Amino acid sequence: MPTRVCCCCSALRPRYKRLVDNIFPEDPKDGLVKADMEKLTFYAVSAPEKLDRIGSYLAERLSRDVVRHRTGYVLIAMEALDQLLMACHSQSIKPFVESFLHMVAKLLESGEPKLQVLGTNSFVKFANIEEDTPSYHRRYDFFVSRFSAMCHSYHSDPEIRTEIRIAGIRGIQGVVRKTVNDELRATIWEPQHMDKIVPSLLFNMQKTEEADSRIGPPPSPSAADKEENPAVLAENCFRELLGRASFGNMNNAVRPVFAHLDHHKLWDPNEFAVHCFKIIMYSIQAQYSHHVIQEILGHLDACKKDSPRVRAGIIQVLLEAVAIAAKGSIGPTVLEVFNTLLKHLRFSVELEANDLQGGSTGNANLNTSSKDSDEKIVQNAIIQTIGFFGSNLPDYQRSEIMMFIMGKVPVFGTSTHTLDISQLGDLGTRRIQIMLLRSLLMVTSGYKAKTIVTALPGSFLDPLLSPSLMEDYELRQLVLEVMHNLMDRHDNRAKLRGIRIIPDVADLKIKREKICRQDTSFMKKNGQQLYRHIYLGCKEEDNVHKNYELLYTSLALITIELANEEVVIDLIRLAIALQVIEIRTMEAPYFLPEHIFRDKCMLPKSLEKHDKNLYFLTNKIAESLGGSGHSVERLSVPYVPQVTDEDRLSRRKSIVDTVSIQVDILPNSIPSDDVVSNTEEITFEALKKAIDTSGMEEQEKEKRRLVIEKFQKAPFEEIAAQCESKANLLHDRLAQILELTIRPPPSPSGTLTITSGHAQYQSVPVYEMKFPDLCVY
Repeated sequence: MPTRVCCCCSALRPRYKRLVDNIFPEDPKDGLVKADMEKLTFYAVSAPEKLDRIGSYLAERLSRDVVRHRTGYVLIAMEALDQLLMACHSQSIKPFVESFLHMVAKLLESGEPKLQVLGTNSFVKFANIEEDTPSYHRRYDFFVSRFSAMCHSYHSDPEIRTEIRIAGIRGIQGVVRKTVNDELRATIWEPQHMDKIVPSLLFNMQKTEEADSRIGPPPSPSAADKEENPAVLAENCFRELLGRASFGNMNNAVRPVFAHLDHHKLWDPNEFAVHCFKIIMYSIQAQYSHHVIQEILGHLDACKKDSPRVRAGIIQVLLEAVAIAAKGSIGPTVLEVFNTLLKHLRFSVELEANDLQGGSTGNANLNTSSKDSDEKIVQNAIIQTIGFFGSNLPDYQRSEIMMFIMGKVPVFGTSTHTLDISQLGDLGTRRIQIMLLRSLLMVTSGYKAKTIVTALPGSFLDPLLSPSLMEDYELRQLVLEVMHNLMDRHDNRAKLRGIRIIPDVADLKIKREKICRQDTSFMKKNGQQLYRHIYLGCKEEDNVHKNYELLYTSLALITIELANEEVVIDLIRLAIALQVIEIRTMEAPYFLPEHIFRDKCMLPKSLEKHDKNLYFLTNKIAESLGGSGHSVERLSVPYVPQVTDEDRLSRRKSIVDTVSIQVDILPNSIPSDDVVSNTEEITFEALKKAIDTSGMEEQEKEKRRLVIEKFQKAPFEEIAAQCESKANLLHDRLAQILELTIRPPPSPSGTLTITSGHAQYQSVPVYEMKFPDLCVY
């Protein structure tokens, strides 16, 4: 009787419930009943409207089995759900999916690692299914939170901990794939989700062996294989996430990276930070790379008060990002990058200067020196970034950056620079000058302009040469090195290293081309300016070996790159003025570059007497050049550098030797008897002597001939320089004489005199004042 009652009751149950019950065996170890599962699948495909009820009933049974810890039946239920998902593709699957996700959530909420992994695997299978229509009401907030929590698992068993973390990463990957393919994919890019997903992935990308060793033994080798390694899996998921990012939501995925690096103090050392941003730059679309650079710049501004090593770590990350972005599209961020870097360079120099000025004795000095060295790390990182970024830019942008940096270099006596140096002081200003010129040197490295006018336009050449006259040998070195970068268009500098006598120049295998018309025009316009700076640079008393070597290289590069017949003559005249000597080999070796630039150079005690054979002889040079077809008329004119306002602006002394003008003024108060008469009686004999001075007349004629020849053949720049120097000298002396001789006219109110330390006024009556005749009527 009971058996018949049970059969009657079971026959009254709905068919979908009977089909679901039949897939569960009496012993869960036997697994899913495949024959009955095929019947259930066929029924679901034939009657898709029943999927909702099938899913609800399976969820009811699974929930009951989870509570009762009947894991075997839970596994069977999830296997059946997976097969139904894979087999059914229709509009009616939407309600079934809701039941499925509810069951997955139940498994993830359980404390059993096996069930959590089981639920994750089912969710990943579901994520790979492409649905016909989007779901407008489905959200994955719970799964994002739960999978992120699993990524941070600290289970006591290392193997189980690794298994749970891998399941969490795969779950996040499934959520990303499912939501990105959905029309409502924008929800996953919201900050509340990215703030959970990105740190979870970064946490597993880190090398966590040390953290794991504190809790238990390291994971077994099988768990650390490439396919089951949390770090590798998390990195792949991170790349996939960034690769799917669009223009509007990419920043939401990048900003949590900064928060993670800040929170875990990963900027110093910054190996992991560099690794992360390399992944970011290579994973995102190339046209979005400038957004990442902007985010790094913004974070650098936000961390300007952090320690120097943290700022240096961020700048190093920027360098790596720029190195990748420079190969693609960097958009409008070029000037922003350089402006921000130069701003932080000035800030770092200001901090360094303040520390040096405010340092005290004792331990404070140790802290100051340590911070000073840290600030130098920041400055070097900035310069390296500027140089690398600039050297990877196209030529037209690099020219703009060169002008931009040069406009920041402060020059004493001018206000043309755009950098605020009010808080730097003299030491800080010198430091920022060196830093900026070093940055400019990095930017100009490898720059190959077709014409020298493109590389050194007037708007760039003039401010560049101004620091070459400053009283700082290091600044002058940097200016010369920048000029070498721009002049050396055939990579000849390496062959010109070291100041030495070269017997056969052909052995150097110098590469050169015929000077073009634009370069010829450049030398006509700016040649005298270049000669002048080289001449003055050789006269500096604080020059070291490197200064002379760079000046020597400058002359050689001008000869190779820019020398036509006229320039060659000018360079020889400049060499004669500087006296670089070759004939001294036997008689005066201490004048040779190989001898004078040694560390231990033995010089004679007196250098007063020199044989003329030790110097360049103009007539011998003229004979040699004339034999090769050169025009040598201008060789007889001594080289005199042109005087410009740069001497005043850069604290230079005038290069023109001042000549004392003596003017004798006989005061009216001296009696006529005391005046000695120097007049000579004019007689016939005196006139005859004057006529017989034919030698004097010949000297005067020769002098006039040289002056005429000079004005006919000498360059206009030299004539202007000499005339200007004489005019300046005359005006200066006249001003001094007038200042000494001219006194203000007497005033009826009296003049102030100091007598015995007391001020007294001595009035002058009007009738005693003497006025000019034109003022009397």
